[in-house]
Amino acid sequence: MSGYDLTGRKALVTGGARGLGAGMAEALARAGAAVVIADIQEDLGKETADSLKDTGATAAFVALDVTDDAGWEAAITATISELGGLDILVNNAGVELSGLVVDLDPADVRRMLEINVLGTALGLKHAFRAMRPEGPAGTGGSVVNISSVAATIPFPGISGYSATKSAVDRLTRVAAMESGKLGYGVRVNCVYPGLVPTEMGMKLAADMVTLGLWPSVEAAVGDVIGLTPLGRLGEVSDIADAVVFLASDASRFITGAGLPVDGGMGM
Repeated sequence: MSGYDLTGRKALVTGGARGLGAGMAEALARAGAAVVIADIQEDLGKETADSLKDTGATAAFVALDVTDDAGWEAAITATISELGGLDILVNNAGVELSGLVVDLDPADVRRMLEINVLGTALGLKHAFRAMRPEGPAGTGGSVVNISSVAATIPFPGISGYSATKSAVDRLTRVAAMESGKLGYGVRVNCVYPGLVPTEMGMKLAADMVTLGLWPSVEAAVGDVIGLTPLGRLGEVSDIADAVVFLASDASRFITGAGLPVDGGMGM
């Protein structure tokens, strides 16, 4: 059987209602995992879960604000109750708010810190509590955190976002070390996606024009492609397939790693 086969695995994907998160949930389900989608967008999240169920997958939705500690505990409990366990957590929920350093908005930075950094940290906390040997799931597993190519390159206009996604990388490595030292049996890795033309990705390109950094969205996207050795933007499936790899036994001896899925942009 393929190392990418996730039959029998139980997964929770944050920010799974749309965009990259929905693509990750779909890819995990296609590989055989049962999936719970967690999001603050309840109607859209339920629609995404229903669409997975229409393909024959086991799927459900749980409301979750990733900045809420008690909300995480409830979401993990609901997931274990719904699926009968938890083996995979994808910490995908995130927000990007552009701005020049000279015009830095403290409220925007705080929001990114809360969602991107604290949200990921709380996910790790509650995944560890559930997956470690004495936890209610208790069979170990894999956590995949979603960082960004912004953590590896000095792209203008996104200093706060870049800082928070760099923090996700550091959280990943410390958590992987703790899990190993304490015998939790949980591997922790992260992915650095390149620019994908989702709603969030295209808003970023539009923001670059608003900030006066590029004359048009087309010019901004063209320059990103020019910085990318593989010569194109990313696709949702490019990122989703990497998440499946890191969630699967094909990556069984990989932990504390960051996997660039950016067409070479960040090398």
